[in-house]
Amino acid sequence: MNLRRKGAVDGVTAVAGRRAVVMGGSMGGLLAARALAESFDEVVVVDRDVLPEESANRRGTPQDRHVHGLLARGRQILEEFFPGMTEELRAAGAVVGDVAGDVRWIMDGVPISKGHANLLTVSVSRPTLEAHVRRRVRGLAGVRLLDRTEVVGLRFSPDGQRVTGVRTVQTGDAASGSTLAADLVVDTLGRGSRVQRWLVDQGWPEVPEENTPAGLTYTTRHYRAGPQPSPADFSVDIVATPDYPRGAVCARIDGGVQVVTAYGILGDVPPADPEGFLDFLKSLSSPEIYEAMVENEAPLDDPVSHRFPASLRRRYELVERLPTGLLALGDAVCSFNPTYGQGMTVVALGAKVLRDHVAGGQVPDPAAYFRDLARDAVDEAWRQALCNDLGFPEVTGDRTPEILAEQEHMGRVLEAARYDGAIAAAYTRVISLVDPPQALHADWVRKALRSD
Repeated sequence: MNLRRKGAVDGVTAVAGRRAVVMGGSMGGLLAARALAESFDEVVVVDRDVLPEESANRRGTPQDRHVHGLLARGRQILEEFFPGMTEELRAAGAVVGDVAGDVRWIMDGVPISKGHANLLTVSVSRPTLEAHVRRRVRGLAGVRLLDRTEVVGLRFSPDGQRVTGVRTVQTGDAASGSTLAADLVVDTLGRGSRVQRWLVDQGWPEVPEENTPAGLTYTTRHYRAGPQPSPADFSVDIVATPDYPRGAVCARIDGGVQVVTAYGILGDVPPADPEGFLDFLKSLSSPEIYEAMVENEAPLDDPVSHRFPASLRRRYELVERLPTGLLALGDAVCSFNPTYGQGMTVVALGAKVLRDHVAGGQVPDPAAYFRDLARDAVDEAWRQALCNDLGFPEVTGDRTPEILAEQEHMGRVLEAARYDGAIAAAYTRVISLVDPPQALHADWVRKALRSD
């Protein structure tokens, strides 16, 4: 379907467009709306929650109380989409620093060496980040946020080959049905999306899925800023490893707040009572977070837990037939182990793919879009997450020769990173999705590993 050309919108150079509907108003939906605003006259973001003006926890994102990582590549894309966002967040109390030089990474009880990677990251709560992005998206001409509205199905063309809109009800009122027509529908409903079921009901093939059952539970408590585990750093990350499978993060966020998230895998649950929470922190491979928090007499809330059963990938790029007029983005395509902090950055990478595919003045070919989404946004993050998850012997999965070789190489890289700041910086650039994995196989890295 050809879409007519339109002019610039609030400084956004634009081509083409009528109406796009985005299902879901979290980070995936907001960034999808930003990408679509360049090419559509109208973008409607539909969400079942109230979408507040201010920073607030939402029922639809129960994970938003916990530490959230915005990798350096994600921050770069946010800055591209919303110029000045980094300084805007800093002014709101976020902490901005170098992902290698201003974060204390501890593995197996040993800190890795400090080495500036020349990559800024932002330490901020998910509600605050989402509120600032949401405000920017609300300000885009042609974008409308339709909250307290639930998508309950898709509308198809008479021949069933094209998605032409969505069926909605007002949240809590099943009798209030209506239809919202669209030239393009984007699914950002997360891992709980029902779109796959709706497609099968219409006779489309099932989307194959892969999952890695890590059995993760994480528990979080917020404190007023007090004793710091490492005063020179804005975050201390005690990383879970096969030898020490418990981990935690303590980060400064949102002005005078410290957030501590502890996590365990395969049924090892950090307690949600204050004493048990501290005992769990005490059991980690390094005492730094525990020693700071046991002295902090100003908790802001009680611990709260969230379960994450498995990493999940829906392989849309492998499906031979898909309807036109329907795409997907974010956790609706791939939901990662949250301890790696990849989710929001992969969403941002996917939004760039979406922007490129609608920029040509046509509703995208879904097969081409999902191939590019896999290649440019998902594959590398999934590969890293899979290698890490399968490093724990109890986690089930296919340990291919390629994965085993990568695990062996990364073990040597991390061993060298304990004393070599350049290796540590190169490692953080790769896990930040800025540099490709080949950067850790460069000649200078191999030479350093041989010397080790």
